[in-house]
Amino acid sequence: MPTASLNGFGLYFEDTDPKNEAGLPVVVFLHGAAGNAMSWWQQIPAFSQAHRCVTYDCRGFYRSPDTTGEGIAGFVADLEALVDHLGAVRVSLVAQSMGGRAAIAFAVRHPERTAALVMANTWGAFSWPENWQLSSDLGAQSLGQIQAGMIRGLSRGFQDNNKELTFLFCQISGANRAPKPELAGAQPGGPSLAEVRQLKVPLLCITSEEDIVIPAPLVQNLAREVPGAECVTLSSVGHSIYYEAPSRFNELVLGFLAKHIGGGSVQR
Repeated sequence: MPTASLNGFGLYFEDTDPKNEAGLPVVVFLHGAAGNAMSWWQQIPAFSQAHRCVTYDCRGFYRSPDTTGEGIAGFVADLEALVDHLGAVRVSLVAQSMGGRAAIAFAVRHPERTAALVMANTWGAFSWPENWQLSSDLGAQSLGQIQAGMIRGLSRGFQDNNKELTFLFCQISGANRAPKPELAGAQPGGPSLAEVRQLKVPLLCITSEEDIVIPAPLVQNLAREVPGAECVTLSSVGHSIYYEAPSRFNELVLGFLAKHIGGGSVQR
């Protein structure tokens, strides 16, 4: 799989149709801090039936070592460079947790190039003092390291009942190289709340009642600020809906994309 030389470092990505032979709509998946391109293994087989799917290891994760030391400050420019490298005129963005930082910034900067935006368990961590304060008030917990058998990215119920998948989640996360980028504070180069309120791109927010990393009210607030945004809150699921409830996640996102850009929904 290719590594593209972008912004002074090697960005690893995977593309289900690198020559664009089928001419399908492009969907770029942006992983969270506990993941990498492998995280989307339960999505790509379903999405690739009707979409050209692109996954990548964000700067500082697994096969994309941050050799320039730019950290999260490079996230948005990296996504811009990748989309240019793909030769894509328009893309849909499916972001989970940390991935929302670059995704919402890209959508605000380039609405003409963003066909649709999905923000799953994320509000984008841009400069929004009220949401940062609410995050603190709600006791949001950073992912940090796996401690005492508790993985903050997964609900306790999932960990208790799905030992094999929990082990795989840890293996995927463990492939990331240390040190990973520091995620504290607002995203450099991110939008303002005023700019987000002007967003004209179709937006789907997905959140979950048991998310202790980015509690549901934070994501629900984002949906309220963007005219026409849709928001779905799931119960009995933790921070990683895409992983814990992949069938429901795929159904929601594919249905949303089909409505706004065409393509198929989940085939049963």
